[in-house]
Amino acid sequence: MARTSKRLIASYILDWVIILAIAAVGAGFWKVTPNHRPFTLVDPSISFPHVEHEKISTAVLAVVSLIFPAITIFLVAMIFVPGPSGLRWAPFGQTLRRKLWEWNTGWLGLGLSLALSFVLTQGMKNLFGKPRPDLLSRCDPDYENQAEYALGGYPLVLNGLYLVSSTICRQTDKGMLNDGFSSFPSGHSSYSFAGLTYLALYLASKFSITVPYLLPFSYTSSSSSNTTFANDQKPTRPDSSSPTLPTPSSSTQRHQTPLRSQSAAPPVYLLLLPFIPICLAIYVSSTRYSDFRHHGFDILFSSLMGIVLSWFSFRMYHLPIRRGGGWSWGPRSEGKAFGTLLGTGGYRETGRKRDDDVGGQRADLEWGKGPTGREGNNSQETSGDYVNGTVEPSTSVR
Repeated sequence: MARTSKRLIASYILDWVIILAIAAVGAGFWKVTPNHRPFTLVDPSISFPHVEHEKISTAVLAVVSLIFPAITIFLVAMIFVPGPSGLRWAPFGQTLRRKLWEWNTGWLGLGLSLALSFVLTQGMKNLFGKPRPDLLSRCDPDYENQAEYALGGYPLVLNGLYLVSSTICRQTDKGMLNDGFSSFPSGHSSYSFAGLTYLALYLASKFSITVPYLLPFSYTSSSSSNTTFANDQKPTRPDSSSPTLPTPSSSTQRHQTPLRSQSAAPPVYLLLLPFIPICLAIYVSSTRYSDFRHHGFDILFSSLMGIVLSWFSFRMYHLPIRRGGGWSWGPRSEGKAFGTLLGTGGYRETGRKRDDDVGGQRADLEWGKGPTGREGNNSQETSGDYVNGTVEPSTSVR
């Protein structure tokens, strides 16, 4: 059986430690007293009533944004990976490795998305100290003596308008008062979109839910691009033993495929898989507006931040949805497990001799295969299946 590099395993354990450390920093920010931005007592945007019972509590948010996506990713990895292309020839050990690898990368991306969202959100709350819409209800200000708390600027004495500091508040619960200056950005919005948008991207990848598209290289010629139904042909599958993509010149030497036959729309019911998480994130964000916890801009900005972080985290560990065949990126090479030098390329060895070949057997967390074969059998070799313009990992016997 192929040996798995302890160095490579340690590098991914370190990844998890760093992600947890980022989240711990965010938790530390949570306990820091935020800045208190000055305000006026006649500002209608901060005069809403304080709602005691939120529609989505912090505990429910954790279930929706973290636990639900994590369980879904685990079930998809255990049930649907590696898919039909890898089940015919792969032994149980090899299939299990692929399941565990897809589970690990799925959780790594989710953890990174939520950790980044957590630390950025909590840090920005402390920096900006923006009053919540219900600040005056929390504050219980001393209206009669507001002139004593006036700050710089020219007071409109005729109208009794002053820019005051938070010292005017008679609220004895400091936690409740400090939370009143945490409007921007919205934690519920950023966390829910960071976790649930990531889940939507993950499901779209695994079940090939994408807008139909043309392949990036030519399968057609000028004479076939406008063919009739009678001339439609199925795309020709390249030699599965070759892991390289065909070039435009080589593809045109095979049977030519009309443009309309290169792709098709997925079944509509599959759209529910990514659509439900997105709708759930929208609902969570909307409750922050109806509960008078955040202003509209706070929610929009935070939702966009969560979306961007989820996309970034997804692409860190997964191939593009359109051309990736539903797979995550493979593991790093052993020699580059903890980093790479300037000018040496990425984190996978592309040469003939790889530095993750240990004792004649490749230390591969994903498949656990030897240099020329699957576990313990050098007569068999992992090859690629050509799916939608990509090479999809599968197993075959030469």
